Amino acid sequence: MNEQALPEGVVQAASNIGVTEGYMPGFGNDFETEALPGALPVGRNSPQRIEYGLYAEQLSGSPFTAPKTTLERSWMYRIRPSVKHTNKFEKEVMPFWKTAPHVLEDVISLGQYRWDPVPFTDEPLTFVTGMRTFTTAGDVGTQVGMASHVYLANTDMQDEYFYSADSELLIVPQNGRLKIFTEFGIINLEPLEICVLPRGMVFKVSLPDGQARGFVCENYGARFTLPGRGPIGANCLANPRDFKTPVAAFEEKETQCSVTIKWCGQFHTCKIGHSPLDVVAWHGNYAPYKYDLRTYATIGSISFDHPDPSIFTVLTAPTAEEGTANIDFVIFPERWLANENTFRPPWYHKNIMSELMGNIYGVYDAKPKGFVPGGISLHNCMLPHGPDGNAFDNATKESWDPVKLRNTMAFMFETRFPQQLTKFAAKDAPLQDDYMDCWDSIEKKFDGTPGLKD
Repeated sequence: MNEQALPEGVVQAASNIGVTEGYMPGFGNDFETEALPGALPVGRNSPQRIEYGLYAEQLSGSPFTAPKTTLERSWMYRIRPSVKHTNKFEKEVMPFWKTAPHVLEDVISLGQYRWDPVPFTDEPLTFVTGMRTFTTAGDVGTQVGMASHVYLANTDMQDEYFYSADSELLIVPQNGRLKIFTEFGIINLEPLEICVLPRGMVFKVSLPDGQARGFVCENYGARFTLPGRGPIGANCLANPRDFKTPVAAFEEKETQCSVTIKWCGQFHTCKIGHSPLDVVAWHGNYAPYKYDLRTYATIGSISFDHPDPSIFTVLTAPTAEEGTANIDFVIFPERWLANENTFRPPWYHKNIMSELMGNIYGVYDAKPKGFVPGGISLHNCMLPHGPDGNAFDNATKESWDPVKLRNTMAFMFETRFPQQLTKFAAKDAPLQDDYMDCWDSIEKKFDGTPGLKD
């Protein structure tokens, strides 16, 4: 990205040693970056006076006394402190963005569900106003659980800004690119990439392709981190070097702007006379980042059977119970299958975790028909699911020769909590009434006599 390509009023660092294309590599690093030379104080966080007449401000993503391994904060050096970015609040209505706890008496969440892609609309919608909640889980008030959304957007956020005090946002584009302007810099995002925006960080979104659709996981709990690799060792899965955090950029303009805040499930908007994206320099480890799913190094069995789907975990938001996630973000990418005498698709199972899946592109091997790009499925806590009848039959008869799964990228938002359907998901979204029919062709093969049955 070069300075000429930036919108009017936006300034970005002209150069950063070791940084290309406006990003710094690494996961959870302590970064430092400045858009103007000398804007970042050296050797201290809060000098008496700061270059350019800037104000020092800290954004904390954890309590001050959190253990070093979970302590998250960044220092920002900005044109105005954030107290100047908020004014008198007015309540905002976002009828399709729901927050846990959200349970509807006339909606049954117990079941196996699948939806076609939510269609685009001519109604003007920004990334925020176009948010459509499918499920909620847990309780935002106690900071546990999550919500899953689809966003539909066809309108840029020009002088409109947003942040969530409730959650960090994991964004998974499916159709169309996003340009995300944050307090910490600019993130360009395309399908097959993901982005995480921290709780409390202000941003706005524009649409290089004119419209966009994708998925959002709203995480109420502990921040996403990389899963432990255990016996896998130091490499593979999502490698830290492939995560990219933007270099400093700031927006300086004096015009009527609005800032909308999501707080305890409600939305409030205030008017200000300038852009809140005015951070000229910053340092710390609490920052947005993006990741290219194509850099995920998959692993698997090279003998027989196949490991649990946890081997495909990109990010995890842990709980106090070891090994039990508030959310796991799991992908199912292109990969080789080389295991012999093995049923290769996912097996039939029931799971204490609740699984919401989305298809980014291509064909999902366990559901080759009906689960189309942009589609969603939900298999809730302890609800059985698995391959459809045709996928089962083909998998039991196919050759053991190594084969590469191509043209595929699906993902899963998996949580320890039951996911509750919203009214939109149950009544307005394109729910497939015949989804359960995909298992109708499964036949009884048992007849009491030994031997393999066709």
